[in-house]
Amino acid sequence: MKLLDFYVDDLIKNALQEDINYIDTSADLVIDENDITTAYFEAKAEGVLCGLDIAIRVFELLDKEFKAKVYKKDGEKVKKGDIIADLSGHTLKLLKGERTALNILQHMSGIATMTNKAVTLCKGTNASVADTRKTLPGLRPIQKYAVTVGGGKNHRYNLSDAVMLKDNHIDACGGITKAVEKCRENLGHMVKIEVETRNLQEVKEALSTGVEVIMLDNMDIETMKKAVEITDGKALLEASGNITDETISAVAKTGVDIISIGALTHSVKAFDISMKIK
Repeated sequence: MKLLDFYVDDLIKNALQEDINYIDTSADLVIDENDITTAYFEAKAEGVLCGLDIAIRVFELLDKEFKAKVYKKDGEKVKKGDIIADLSGHTLKLLKGERTALNILQHMSGIATMTNKAVTLCKGTNASVADTRKTLPGLRPIQKYAVTVGGGKNHRYNLSDAVMLKDNHIDACGGITKAVEKCRENLGHMVKIEVETRNLQEVKEALSTGVEVIMLDNMDIETMKKAVEITDGKALLEASGNITDETISAVAKTGVDIISIGALTHSVKAFDISMKIK
C-alpha cells in the first residue's frame, strides 16, 4: 500500500496549522532563528515501526535545510533504546514540528504493533487479521496503511467498496434474503456482498442467497465452529465483535477466514517514541 504524497502533505499542513496557528510562544521567544542543531528519534518500547517517512516529511515542509539519516524503516521491529533516525536542521523548526511528527509516528507505530501481535497470535491457522471502518476522521488512509505494515489486511475502505448488509440494514429491509435480492437488482458485477449474521439460522439463510462473505457477529467459539461446518467453504467467513488478545487464537482455530478488529484503529495505544535534542 502506497500513501499519496498530496494526502500526506495536506494532513501534515493541517496538523501544523492546528498546533502552531501563527506563533510558537515558547520556541520563538527563546531560540535564535539561525540556530542549527541535531536531534534523534529514540524507541522507548518494543514494537513495529510505522510512519517514519511521514514524521520526517513534517520537518521537510518546515525547513528546506532539514536533513535526516534513517536507521530503521516501516515494518521493522524496534526495541527500547534503538535510535530510529538522526535529524539535523534549524532548531526552531525542529521544535515546532516535534509534536506533530511524534503524534503521527507514535499513532501509526501503535497500530502496526497491535496488528502484528494479533497476526502473530493467529499463526498456524488460515485466518487473516483485518481492520474496519472504525477510524478517526481524516486519518483513515494512514491508519489502514499502518495495519498493512503490521501484517494485517484492509477491510473495505469506505461504503462504496462493497455491499455490507449489517443488522440494521437487514431489519429495516425485512430480512436477509429480501435485502440481498434488492441489492442484486441494481448491483454492478464488480461488487461483492457481505451479510452480517447473529445466529446459525441467519448463517444458513445468508448461505442460501449465494453471498460471497458472511460475518459472524459476536458468536461464541462453538457457534463459530458450527458455522464453519455449515458453510463448508461456500463463502468466506468473517469473525467480528469483541475479539481480544486472549480470545483471538481460539477464534482463528475455528476455521474462519477473516478476523476483523475495530480496536486496531479506534482503541490503539500510542507506541512510545521520543525526540531528543543532542
